[in-house]
Amino acid sequence: MARVPATAAAALRRVRQSPGALLRQARQARQYRARRSQPPTVELVPQPHPWTRTLGLVAVVLLGAWLGLLIVGNVRAPVGPMNTTMTLRPSLVGGTKINVSPLGALELHSHVAPVRLDVNVDQLDPVRAQALVDHPERISGLQDEIASDVQHGTLDLALRSCVAVVAGATALGLAVYRRPRRALGAGGLALALLAASGGTAFATWNPNSVLEPKFSGLLSSAPSVVGNARSIVTEFDVYQKELARLVTNVTKLYDVTSTLPAYAPDPSTIRVLHVSDIHLNPASWKIIASLVKQYDINVIVDSGDTMDHGTAAENGFLDPIANLGAPYVWVRGNHDSVITQQYLEGMKNVHVLDEGRAVSVAGLRFAGMGDPQYTPDRSKNPGQLPSEELAGARLASALRDQEAAGTSVDVAIAHNPDAARQADGEVPLALAGHLHHQEMEVMKYGTRLRIEGSTGGSGLRAVEGKYPDPIEASVLYLDRDTRHLQAWDEIKLGGLGLTTAEVSRHLPKENQPGATPSPTSTSPSPGTSPGTPPGTSPGTSPGSSVSPSPSSSPSRSGNPSGGGP
Repeated sequence: MARVPATAAAALRRVRQSPGALLRQARQARQYRARRSQPPTVELVPQPHPWTRTLGLVAVVLLGAWLGLLIVGNVRAPVGPMNTTMTLRPSLVGGTKINVSPLGALELHSHVAPVRLDVNVDQLDPVRAQALVDHPERISGLQDEIASDVQHGTLDLALRSCVAVVAGATALGLAVYRRPRRALGAGGLALALLAASGGTAFATWNPNSVLEPKFSGLLSSAPSVVGNARSIVTEFDVYQKELARLVTNVTKLYDVTSTLPAYAPDPSTIRVLHVSDIHLNPASWKIIASLVKQYDINVIVDSGDTMDHGTAAENGFLDPIANLGAPYVWVRGNHDSVITQQYLEGMKNVHVLDEGRAVSVAGLRFAGMGDPQYTPDRSKNPGQLPSEELAGARLASALRDQEAAGTSVDVAIAHNPDAARQADGEVPLALAGHLHHQEMEVMKYGTRLRIEGSTGGSGLRAVEGKYPDPIEASVLYLDRDTRHLQAWDEIKLGGLGLTTAEVSRHLPKENQPGATPSPTSTSPSPGTSPGTPPGTSPGTSPGSSVSPSPSSSPSRSGNPSGGGP
């Protein structure tokens, strides 16, 4: 049989197909030709913005670095007789935090960087602590040992932190991007950020931060942890010596059953407890008595508003003053009445100051002026500012009289700061209250004004706001020879229903290491605080220098009334 051509065979197959199949094939052919005739279309896929990619990468790096530090970024290191754990933590302000559990924590403004050094005191090593007890002479060489321990610990921490941040950022980058190159880039960026933070911390490192620590925790532990005021003025090698002192003090607190000595203030300082605005809070007396005992207070100064209404029925509230353990110097506030003042005048160991009266107590000479206002009496309103300035002018006049008589006053006291400011240039130090918050300022003519907060937590007013007012007091350290302020501790206790306690150490600028000494002379130059002993340097004791008397402060003879500038 003859072979049928291929084209013919194909035609025969098409003929045999059903009409429906032929129609489908024709429709498919037309669609194919239509697609071939149309231009190709390009579909646009939205791409992420460069800033979005950058922010995402930064978030991955920061989160990964934080997780790395949290998991493996810490080292256990012995520091003197204590076992510690050192850790780096992200922070907005930097600094160093030493946790002395369960006593509290010390905060030091040691550096400014986005990382904070946390040092947790885990436990006291009994063997090393007992060695200090048996051989107290070893404490003198403790600073070198502690400095070496801290150096080794921080070096190990730096190496471990580098590994931790790189590993954490790389692992998280790999989990998020699933690209090894992107993950390695995240690890490198984390290392660069850590190096930049370390460089910033090194550039801003302040070894003198150990001189002004902030303690938060049990108030009974504060004096021993913070230490006495004289040593922080006379120490020269501040970092090693003060760090050794802190470690030694913490050791004393932990080893309470040993023969280590307890906190003992330097006898060359006069310790003044400044309280104000108690406002009938009975808890204040227990707190004051505790502070007197813990800090070995020489004299208590109350700048007024001890009462709330000044009635005779309230006088029994004042009876605990007789058992506080230190002389009590008091001036009348605007919530205290003459009845209150007369009741206190009849109590032993209480010195009531008014109309510029002066008294010598605990090696210091005080003079004070009662507040001319009496708030509970609504029938009289002499005008607050003019009456306060007039009272202050009378106080300044009395101070000048004392100076002329050769009995210069060291500390002036008034309840309202507006009155206390009129003593500017007449005394080295003035104390006031009334504002219910703590302030310290050096006024135009060199007098330092200390405004105390409310030692009663504002009394019944504590519950008026959203948060209770804190209970505040201060310990002022004055040189026994020059009677000038060396340092002060601001004490702040949580208000009603709270249990927190903070103690912050502060130094006058002239007593801070590296401060420019004043010219050695018998009178301060203009603009120099009368409280600054001339010739004082950070490595010398202010008590050994020539000090100015209040009479050598800048004169204000152009204002005979003694009013403000």
